[in-house]
Amino acid sequence: MPPERRLSNITPLPRQAFLLLSLEGFSEEEVAFILGTDVAETRRLADAAGREMAAEIATDVLIIEDETFIAMDLESLVKNLGHNVVGVARTHADAVALAKNRRPGLILADIQLADGSSGLDAVNELLRTFEVPVVFITAYPERFLTGERPEPAFLISKPFQPAMVSAVASQALFFQRNSRNRAPKAPAA
Repeated sequence: MPPERRLSNITPLPRQAFLLLSLEGFSEEEVAFILGTDVAETRRLADAAGREMAAEIATDVLIIEDETFIAMDLESLVKNLGHNVVGVARTHADAVALAKNRRPGLILADIQLADGSSGLDAVNELLRTFEVPVVFITAYPERFLTGERPEPAFLISKPFQPAMVSAVASQALFFQRNSRNRAPKAPAA
């Protein structure tokens, strides 16, 4: 089924919440106002959309996060969406080692890790060997505005709302699959 059809198959109100949050960039409060709900209901709707999309595009997820409680929250969120966590890397070296053992279909990454290594450098190293959607979740979003590295398509500031992570992770997977399906196919020899 084409990705556009999968998105159209999501229940209408959760789909609206998802699109307003993740594609249009409205805040949870603004989406709640637009949909005539409260923030808690908006989060529930976005989570529902994330679960419906994840059921279509479940994958293995690598989490690069050195803060234990944040890593645990992300791991729980990912599993609740129907994905499998291949591991939690707390350093650049851990991330590369985990990805060599089992190539993830999605990476959730912090950029500054406790040992002084960089989640961004780890992601860039991994992206040289395979293509995978990446969602950066960081307290330092301004570090992407240096002009030295390409800006990420998916960036979430800490502290984050679980519904936002769910929506953006689902969006990253959805559009990654969509771009693969639209890639021109090589002619048969």
